[in-house]
Amino acid sequence: MSMDMTFLGTGSAYPSPHRGASAVVLRTDGECWLFDCGEGTQTQLMKSQLRAGRITKVFISHLHGDHLFGLPGLLCTVSLNTNPDIQQSLKCVDIYGPLGLRKFLRVTLGLTGSQLLFPYAVHELEPTPDQCPEEGQFSLETTAESGPPHPQEQPGRTIPLDVSSDCYLLFQDNKFVVKAFRLFHRIASFGFCIQEHDRPGRLKTEVLKELGVKPGPLYGRLKAGESVVLESGRLLLPNEVLEADIPGRKVCVFGDCSSVLGEGAFRLCHKADVLVHEATLGNEHQKKAVEHGHSTPEMAAAVARTCCARRLVLYHFSQRYKPSSLKKEEGEDDVSELKNQADKALQDCGVEVTLAEDFMTIPIPLRRPSTS
Repeated sequence: MSMDMTFLGTGSAYPSPHRGASAVVLRTDGECWLFDCGEGTQTQLMKSQLRAGRITKVFISHLHGDHLFGLPGLLCTVSLNTNPDIQQSLKCVDIYGPLGLRKFLRVTLGLTGSQLLFPYAVHELEPTPDQCPEEGQFSLETTAESGPPHPQEQPGRTIPLDVSSDCYLLFQDNKFVVKAFRLFHRIASFGFCIQEHDRPGRLKTEVLKELGVKPGPLYGRLKAGESVVLESGRLLLPNEVLEADIPGRKVCVFGDCSSVLGEGAFRLCHKADVLVHEATLGNEHQKKAVEHGHSTPEMAAAVARTCCARRLVLYHFSQRYKPSSLKKEEGEDDVSELKNQADKALQDCGVEVTLAEDFMTIPIPLRRPSTS
């Protein structure tokens, strides 16, 4: 199964001619999962090779506008491109994010008279008081559901923190387990861990040939972990003819933060194949970054080191940092320096550092047991 990530927006605060606001797409098996949806995300999608109609899940890290303002418009555009004449039940789009997200969509879609041709459900994560300063905490009145549900709104869950694991279980199926973890920012912020299940190793076809087992249904049953009885009467166990399991891939996307809360995030993100972390300002501006609830490359590198990540991808850059492809004017900050700062902090542990740019796609290849 192929898997890759496309960065639609890598800038902070607002979209500019050089960087879109925060938006990242994880693509796997034809589905697209969107992480954050800043203003202009639908335009960025149209410029990319991705299709908005493929989005089946949306994850919003926090309720700041540069991560959220594009969501209502994106849903409406997807609806406009939906064929109402197709006689089939349209799949529900699941949207995960902090408490208050359901009200935001209900009010925005309601006041604008926006009609949707597909169902959606909002699943809200309950933050803890220590995720932000007191002035950033919302009152119950602010986040309480307002007005009647949108006609296409399906019931969503309210997901509390699992204290025993220090994380939030968002969903799991036969391919993935997706959890969220707590971050500290000016308002409550979250990160997301996407863990693919391990998959059975390759069949040892030479061994099967020696046993007289021909390609066919028995191969599929053994691959699925079933024991089979051969014509000779012998019971053949899967572990006799299967190589070691192929480890599932792990992708972690951090929302805006100046620190990680608790140990849950580090356990979840241990040995992440790709760890996406903000680096809004360079190390020389660390005091300013922390004051605004953000991180520097050195701070992001410390998280990657603790998690033993294989690859650190930096994004969410201040608009003062222009993409590397653009010619710099005198006095402008060089975004490549952010990579140098992270590389320096990780020089002794072999973590690959990548600077995300708008429309960059990063493949996430399968791991082999020997490299896990």
